[in-house]
Amino acid sequence: MWAILIGAALIIGGLLFLFTSVLGRRPSDPHQMPQGGTTLEPRRQGLRFLGISKNWPALAVIALGALLLAFGGYS
Repeated sequence: MWAILIGAALIIGGLLFLFTSVLGRRPSDPHQMPQGGTTLEPRRQGLRFLGISKNWPALAVIALGALLLAFGGYS
């Protein structure tokens, strides 16, 4: 029972850690687009912030929580 609760807590904690590291990087800065209109997306951000190399600690916590959830019910 404790393994399941700890696993669920690790998954939730890993997701929160993943979200805060991604959302807390740059403040929103409204700027004009070349086509007209405004956007809140950062300039020249790309998809590097979603890479495994930057988010591996959160993914490791989520994987550990998933393992505890999967094998915690067998004991």
